Amino acid sequence: MAIIDHPPGAETQWDWVELPDPPAHWGWGRTAHLLVGASSHSSRWRAVLVESEEQAHLVIALHQVAERLGGLTRAWRFDRMATVASPGTGKVTATFAAVAKHYAVTVEVCPPRRGNRKGVVEKANHTAAQRIWRSMPETVDGRPITVEQAQARIDTWCATKGDARRRVVLEPDGTHRATTVGALADAEPLRALPAPFPVTTQVTRTVTAQGLVAYAGNFYSVPPELARARVTVSVTHGTEEIHIAAAKTPDVVLARHRLVAPGTGATVRTEHHVVALNTAAMTAADTGPRHRHKRRVPPGPAALAAADALRTPTTRPSLAAEAVVIDLDTYARAAHGRNTLT
Repeated sequence: MAIIDHPPGAETQWDWVELPDPPAHWGWGRTAHLLVGASSHSSRWRAVLVESEEQAHLVIALHQVAERLGGLTRAWRFDRMATVASPGTGKVTATFAAVAKHYAVTVEVCPPRRGNRKGVVEKANHTAAQRIWRSMPETVDGRPITVEQAQARIDTWCATKGDARRRVVLEPDGTHRATTVGALADAEPLRALPAPFPVTTQVTRTVTAQGLVAYAGNFYSVPPELARARVTVSVTHGTEEIHIAAAKTPDVVLARHRLVAPGTGATVRTEHHVVALNTAAMTAADTGPRHRHKRRVPPGPAALAAADALRTPTTRPSLAAEAVVIDLDTYARAAHGRNTLT
């Protein structure tokens, strides 16, 4: 098998990894998705947790991973994933061709049954699944782990242990030099990223009883009458707005908020949503007539009967109970002259 040359700054390899059994409170179902990008020259790799493998999520994850890698190479290599190229012909789809043009990269699609063409990212896939995901905890500081905390653990591992891997490179004069993956990657000539490609992602969420929708580690308010309903959350990459619509009519926006940084744990409410929620809560809690201020409310027959029952003794104290007298002088005489407890 011929050795494939990987010049610095030439190629980034991409692949999906399906991670089983994500935490149930993430709401991602039975599988989480990890997009892995690896430099063919230095073997530096980074990865991003994604809810879905749809093309919109892929485009956003590509930008995020490229940022973590430090920039853009001249080419991107994929296998025949349907969101990039036709599985049958290997021809790049028209929608992804626009993405490649935006980032000014060449798309290389692996031929069938040629796994060695992207062996660097395949090795990174194995590491991500076996060394990072397998040991991912369920809780952090006693609380369920969030997507952002899991992502931070992946980033930390890649930046410390991943970049510290040892490598030996062949110098032009024929000598060998010891180095690390991080040092090789830092010396690669990479291009700066442009603005994010304007793609819109849509995910489905269930509104809480408090009229809140969870998205990217934050909560956004909707009208309280949508409690426990299914809604569609839409976010355009590169913008600062989040749109929430009913799941059955995603074109009709019911709420619009300013997007908060992921994992902040913030709750964003609009003023009219707060007023509507308070009104609904007070309406549900107040079932009787409004109590007038300073109104005289004398005790009724039931209250008077209860008071009489409390005032009337139902049992008479026993004579034996009345005859019991405890004389503390007996204890005082016994303790006189003692200076210890024994």
